[in-house]
Amino acid sequence: MIATSNRFYAEFDLACFSDAVNGPRAGDHRGIFAQERDRIVFSNSFRRLQAKTQVFQAGEYDFYRTRLTHSLEVATIAKSILTHLICQETMFGPGFHPDFDLIEAVCLAHDIGHPPFGHAGERALHALMEPYGGFEGNAQSLRILTRTIYPTEDGRGGMSPSRALIDGILKYKRLFRARGGDTHHFIYEDQRPILDFCFGSAGALRKDRREPNGFRSIECQIMDAADDIAYSTCDIVDGARARFITTDKLRRWLSRNASRLSPPQAARIERVAQRLGEGFLNASMSKAIGEFIGACRLVPVTNFMTPKTRRYAFNLAIEPEQLDQIKVLKEIGRTMIYGAPELQQIEYKGSHLLRRLVDAFSDVYLTRGVPRLKLLPIELHERVAGTAKRADRARLLCDHISGMTDAYAIRTYKRLSDPDYSPISEL
Repeated sequence: MIATSNRFYAEFDLACFSDAVNGPRAGDHRGIFAQERDRIVFSNSFRRLQAKTQVFQAGEYDFYRTRLTHSLEVATIAKSILTHLICQETMFGPGFHPDFDLIEAVCLAHDIGHPPFGHAGERALHALMEPYGGFEGNAQSLRILTRTIYPTEDGRGGMSPSRALIDGILKYKRLFRARGGDTHHFIYEDQRPILDFCFGSAGALRKDRREPNGFRSIECQIMDAADDIAYSTCDIVDGARARFITTDKLRRWLSRNASRLSPPQAARIERVAQRLGEGFLNASMSKAIGEFIGACRLVPVTNFMTPKTRRYAFNLAIEPEQLDQIKVLKEIGRTMIYGAPELQQIEYKGSHLLRRLVDAFSDVYLTRGVPRLKLLPIELHERVAGTAKRADRARLLCDHISGMTDAYAIRTYKRLSDPDYSPISEL
């Protein structure tokens, strides 16, 4: 395999995770990170994002974003952030900067583990899995890359991801048992060996005693910043198209909250309201994306990982004024879109639907010995039926449900619950 000529990366970064379900990587004409990007793009898990909820239920309206288009936008923003840093920061330069293929792979994979129906689906699956180690979208993304992305003769296998790719998608590094009262922002207990591999030794991060979820590689930080920028701009555009956000609503919100907003925040909201009224919100948000990218800068740091890798030698910072504007736009999204009764009714419906699927599969596959019915695809049914531990069977069920698209989950629910729904064409 072609090694990267980028001096930013050492052999430590390029090492690939290997175990019983992650075999050695075959070499070809691509670099390691380009190969990983391509593997993600051509995976079933990635394609399913085209039919998973971002803001509105996938397929419910035309021209609204899905998890797939969101991931593509995050990747584009992240690469623009990196280009800006290379042009503006003397700490980066030719042959010494984070890799574009790696940044793209991290962003394309960052939501690959999210279930149907957005965060409502995540909460429903966590309720199923809490006795067995929980469910978390970021942890599921890691599970897909290292455990389930490829079919094998014995079940499923991982893509042997590089240390840099694993670390790039790991926004959260706290193990399930250490989550405190959180219902999310953790990884699964059986992912401890992957976490140890990520840091090059067993328990390295725990021994360092820092907050694990705030300790991120530069690639992960760039992805997270791009995700926030996309959330604060693109979701606003979709909310306005759906009439959740209007000029009048924005100005009323601004009037009620003006006393606690900074002048730049208030000016940003007024500008959004004005451009929305003029019919140019999309152009305004595109310009905002460029402004937020231009506000990114590097801060050199030293920690226990810097002797091993340059990926932990820098923090990404956003200029305070622009960061405040991102925060207030995110607040608008949470209040006017995600907090709207109409959208929460849809979320409730999705959560209710997934809970009923969980109940049906649990009744057949978790509460008895040998399943008396075949509710799963035959190969998965046989695998679950042949799995001895209840927790392992539950995890296989969770993999199946979380991998569903919105539409597939609805069809499965109807087949199991709706007496008037039994189209022969689907069989």
